[in-house]
Amino acid sequence: MKISVKNLGVLKQAEFELGELTLICGGNNTGKTYATYALFGFLQHWKSFLEVVIPNRTINALLTGDVTRVNVAMKADDILRRGCRKYTQQLSKLFASRPEHFKNTTFQVYLEPETILSIKRRAFEQTIQFADGPSLSLFKAKGEEELVISLLIEGEKRSFTSGWIKGIISDKVIELLFGKLFPQPFIASAERTGAAIFRKELNFARNRLLKEMIQSEENINPRNLLSKSYQDYPLPVEVNVDFIRRLENIAREDSFLVEHHPQILNDFADIIGGEYIAESNDTIYFRPAGKQQKLTMDESSSAVRSLLDIGFYLRHVAKPGDLLMIDEPELNLHPENQCRLARLFARLVNLGIRVFVTTHSDYIVKELNTLIMLNQDKPYLKQIAEEEGYQTEELISADKIRVYIAEQALMKLKSKSRRSRHQTLVQARIDPELGIEARSFDETINKMNEIQEAIVWGGDE
Repeated sequence: MKISVKNLGVLKQAEFELGELTLICGGNNTGKTYATYALFGFLQHWKSFLEVVIPNRTINALLTGDVTRVNVAMKADDILRRGCRKYTQQLSKLFASRPEHFKNTTFQVYLEPETILSIKRRAFEQTIQFADGPSLSLFKAKGEEELVISLLIEGEKRSFTSGWIKGIISDKVIELLFGKLFPQPFIASAERTGAAIFRKELNFARNRLLKEMIQSEENINPRNLLSKSYQDYPLPVEVNVDFIRRLENIAREDSFLVEHHPQILNDFADIIGGEYIAESNDTIYFRPAGKQQKLTMDESSSAVRSLLDIGFYLRHVAKPGDLLMIDEPELNLHPENQCRLARLFARLVNLGIRVFVTTHSDYIVKELNTLIMLNQDKPYLKQIAEEEGYQTEELISADKIRVYIAEQALMKLKSKSRRSRHQTLVQARIDPELGIEARSFDETINKMNEIQEAIVWGGDE
């Protein structure tokens, strides 16, 4: 899946491909968060923006007992194009910003030819039986492009509106086309540390709104009133805050990692130095390893708070096929734990959970380099991995990773006759033997080394 954006925040024009592990690196205010939030919003709500246009003649044919056909493979690109246009019109709401900031913005998702072929290869069959008599049958044979639709109605035909039938067919075609293509996203925004501290106050804020609603003599729409409490925050922050507010309920379920891969949870516990505990008194505690003492989030370290939502996601929510999105995972973490987090990401990817990260951390990138370079069938590399404690499940193939640098680069825009420098996302080269070429970090580190060498050796001249 490839994403293309134009005039999105500081990003003049950029393309990036969603890998199994995707990193966006770069300096401050270079467009990393804009790209991340736009992608999250689409993946969170794509079903609301994608629809199939069903001609009236198709509905009339169904109502008269005829069978109709829809070429689903041919429609995929067109449906995505129209859906992305609708989504782009809502970006100002997603970013809680003014509409004029997105007046010239475009956001587009593209499917690879292989994906279109996979739709053609896929078989699909479903019959929907409704309580009042009608049944809708949808069938696509493996290797065929057309979806065959038939409607069986018992009783009077006039009780069913064409709009109702169009909606049902559209939803099912969208499910067939895209239901297995777009991962379910989970986001940990950079504001998560503050949300962990003030989670109870956020509950109180909604309680005050409810009290205001109850006491008001006016006829108030509860949903409109409650939504006002988040109107100044981007959607990813809203979703992140809402997740942290609901931790007690979330803790009632276990993810697939609990039963099948508990070692990952143990490794995460080592990173935070203990475990999170959700109690019935609407309080989340942190218990340091080897101690009986329980600490509230106010009393816990900033590192414990910054990983709170990620910890609950891993233990209670995670499932294969998800997309775990983390804005600056290195927040408040010691370099050693940043490296350990990179190894955790690789293990999740190898288990089928995609990971999307924006980062300023050279430690995370360098540790991923190590995991890439050690993933070679060479005796001396296997010896190094064993001596340094690297597990086979932590090693990762270079072709699973996509890395982009948010920076200025020469590009030619359609409206211009010559190339000029604009803010974009430049794909970094990844070599199986040398790792990731992350210029944004290397230039800074090399400059620091030059200055320190000059300080140390300059007096000898």
